[in-house]
Amino acid sequence: MGSDITVPIDDGLVNIRVGAVILRGGKFLMAGAENIDYLYSVGGRVQFGETAEEAVVREVYEETSVRMEPDRLGFVHENYFVDSHFKSRYDKTIYEISFFFYMKVPEDFEPVCASFDGGGNKEFLVWVTPDDERKMFPDFFRTELLKPWDGIKHFVTDERR
Repeated sequence: MGSDITVPIDDGLVNIRVGAVILRGGKFLMAGAENIDYLYSVGGRVQFGETAEEAVVREVYEETSVRMEPDRLGFVHENYFVDSHFKSRYDKTIYEISFFFYMKVPEDFEPVCASFDGGGNKEFLVWVTPDDERKMFPDFFRTELLKPWDGIKHFVTDERR
């Protein structure tokens, strides 16, 4: 495949990202990284030449060491942010469009994380409940994953203000 879809525009960047909704026993799987004070969805940037579904399969495999298929698209998230984690690399406002897929989780799913984030920090995986007090992105997982439905929900977050 090609490079990650991160495109400079004016004084900012546009990212196209995918995220995996991996549910088990009332918990959902999130990723984190050393030296970062928040959790984020399993997933990452779409690479030029692949579809969002292909990207989520690749990203889940890279982060969990398990090949898993998407069940369906659940959320589309438009997000404006300036992230201190990326600031050293980009120092720009980021507009990120994310596609979150519910995944078909195998009964014997035992994730093993051997990946690193974009800043070179070792990643880890953790099962969380909606009432977990850690900061996590996307935050709407806390409420929306309690009541899954068959449609696609659209969210917009703007942290520039």
